[in-house]
Amino acid sequence: MRRGVRRGKIRELAACSNVHVKLGGLGMRMFGFTHHLGELPPNSEELAAAWRPYIETCTAAFGPERAMFESNFPVDKGSCDYVQLWNAFKRIAAGYSAAEKAALFAGTATKFYRVS
Repeated sequence: MRRGVRRGKIRELAACSNVHVKLGGLGMRMFGFTHHLGELPPNSEELAAAWRPYIETCTAAFGPERAMFESNFPVDKGSCDYVQLWNAFKRIAAGYSAAEKAALFAGTATKFYRVS
């Protein structure tokens, strides 16, 4: 499926106000990234560069108030390190406001899962 088609489908899904998106699991081999083939594990810059288009597409469509970063460990461990994964998310979110970062890293999940 072409990237533009996927963007359209993401926007279509985001139009449903009751739908939220978890941003993660991109370390799983089924997504087609080849980080697991490298001689060394990828650093956070490499992960951020690879994942940014997908994360930003979803964040733009859903907004930070309906998007949340998540780790898919231990499954993602086959492709990247836990710390590098979270540092990649920090790199991707670097240009976001403090409120947007707070939502993406904790606020949205706290509300969605009703954690007090």
